[in-house]
Amino acid sequence: MAKSSADDEELRRACEAAIEGTKQKIVLSIRVAKSRGIWGKSGKLGRNHMAKPRVLALSIKTKGPRTKAFLRVLKYSTGGVLEAAKLYKLKHLSKVEVITNDPSGCTFTLGFDNLRSQSVAPPQWTMRNIDDRNRLLLCILNMCKDILGRLPKVVGIDVVEMALWAKENTPAVTTTQRTLQDEPVETAVTGSDMKVSVEKELVAQDEEEDMEALLGTYVMGIGEAEAFSERLKRELLALEAANVHAILESEPLIDEVLQGLEVATNCADDMDEWLSIFNVKLRHMREDIESIETRNNKLEMQSVNNKTLIEELDKLLERLQVPSEHAASLTGGSFDEAHMLQNVEACEWLTGALRGLEVPNLDPVYANMRAVKEKRAELEKLKATFVKRASEFLRNYFASLVDFMISDKSYFSQRGQLKRPDHADLRYKCRTYARLLQHLKSLDKNCLGPLRKAYCSSLNLLLRREAREFANELRAGTKASRNPTGWLEGSTGSSQSGNSADTSAVSEAYAKMLTIFIPLLVDESSFFAHFMCFEVPALVPPGGGANGNKSGSNNDNGSDDDLGIMDIDDNDSKAVKNSVDLVALNESLRDLLDGIQEDFYAVVDWAYKIDPLRCISMHGITERYLSGQKADAAGFVRLLLGDLESRISLQFNHFVDEACHQIERNERNVRQTGVIPYIPR
Repeated sequence: MAKSSADDEELRRACEAAIEGTKQKIVLSIRVAKSRGIWGKSGKLGRNHMAKPRVLALSIKTKGPRTKAFLRVLKYSTGGVLEAAKLYKLKHLSKVEVITNDPSGCTFTLGFDNLRSQSVAPPQWTMRNIDDRNRLLLCILNMCKDILGRLPKVVGIDVVEMALWAKENTPAVTTTQRTLQDEPVETAVTGSDMKVSVEKELVAQDEEEDMEALLGTYVMGIGEAEAFSERLKRELLALEAANVHAILESEPLIDEVLQGLEVATNCADDMDEWLSIFNVKLRHMREDIESIETRNNKLEMQSVNNKTLIEELDKLLERLQVPSEHAASLTGGSFDEAHMLQNVEACEWLTGALRGLEVPNLDPVYANMRAVKEKRAELEKLKATFVKRASEFLRNYFASLVDFMISDKSYFSQRGQLKRPDHADLRYKCRTYARLLQHLKSLDKNCLGPLRKAYCSSLNLLLRREAREFANELRAGTKASRNPTGWLEGSTGSSQSGNSADTSAVSEAYAKMLTIFIPLLVDESSFFAHFMCFEVPALVPPGGGANGNKSGSNNDNGSDDDLGIMDIDDNDSKAVKNSVDLVALNESLRDLLDGIQEDFYAVVDWAYKIDPLRCISMHGITERYLSGQKADAAGFVRLLLGDLESRISLQFNHFVDEACHQIERNERNVRQTGVIPYIPR
């Protein structure tokens, strides 16, 4: 085992040098580590509570017959020299506590009752091992006992363990003995006295001598076994004779005892009879109490049930109660834009109230109650009233919006000025009522049909007026002369370039018509589908396939994308419902855009009359738009472009047939040469 610092003579001399001039002598010096714990969290050290090396020295000072004991704390200076840091008087030591949070058991604190601030945690001293700790603490305790005549409170240490350690390690304190040899009072802390003070002899020396003297005064006489046996027999016979004599003398007493027993027996019999009577009465009383408890339990259960029932009924009444502000909005509120928030909140409340009175959300026991049925009928009446009022308002609102735009000529093309149709303001005003339409659909799906027809009818008038005015002004503003049909002039090698007029403006006018109106019609179709709450799959942006697994070429001959709606997955649970909405959307789009094709036909016929050969360029323009709209959001637009393509093809075929007929009629040699020489013309 490593040598203890308590036996370090050099350390002792350094300590004596540090306290030189104080007339104190070192009894024990030992190296420790100082740390400062936190109250309630002993053993947990923070950044500012790191362990610091220190030396604890026990010293005494003799002044006449009085001896004082001190505990000194010495620290190392910058040069490594020990210097005195703190001085504690052992007479103020009140508690020695070993820190339980330290599993090694080498950390302890010393509590002094004269410290100014008791709120600051005392420093913690950590020894190198248990032997050093026991050695220091044992020396402190012995000095307190011998010099001060009392012991401080010891916490967290086993006294028996200390005694065993002192017994096994008595030679370890020889250093202390050597130090104290010259002091008459200091000999009280030698090794043998340490052992006696801790082990606490059971019997003092004076008491032991008194007991030996007492035992010596009584002669047992057990030196010979036979004599001792005779003595025991004589004493036994004497005891038996004394017992018989005592029994004979106590006969009157026995008679009195027997009489008392008889009286007691009679009293016991009377008591038994009384107890039986009381038992019967108690049994009847117990039965009455049980009956009362049973009735009381039933009453308590009934009270609890009634309380719970009242709470449930109160909750049900809260659900059945119609708030006054919502009732006012549903029955007679305004549908102006400023009041739309109140209307939407009223719709949300009405939808939630109706859903809350349905069986999945309402206990089936309540569903058949008369109050619930009456409240459901009242809510249905409120719903019907609100749906009727909202539908009538929206029909009139759509019509008034369109009438206002039609009456204002600045929305349309005028003489000398082509006006691009702008529906941004119209859509903004309609979006104000988009949430109202969604709530109307959740309240009554059947009300959307008339609203859709009213919207389509009103907007159809606006679109047809815009297309008609635009087409008229487009034709009036296009400068192009008619191209003479000089197909019979010249012969096979002749050239027609000198007689041809430039009619490219006609094709440009047709392209402008498509450029302006085709995106407008597509946007209107998409807005209508969303605004009128059609439950259809997501609309695909232009340029993408209708389905991620299909390309545009696969849809050339199919009609799946005629509505411009994404294909429905066969595994979708809403496929049937979506297909129904697709049919309804197709019919509504036809009502929305029907009739606008006449203005496109008029432009095609006008271009044909100016130059029939412009059918070729118009066919190419139409084909380009048609291929670009395969995955767009409006099916009727595809139908319109297809009809335009068919009409252009029909016009061009008519022109070709007419030209061939004229050639065959006027050229005699056409049967020999054919019509090939006329094609370049």
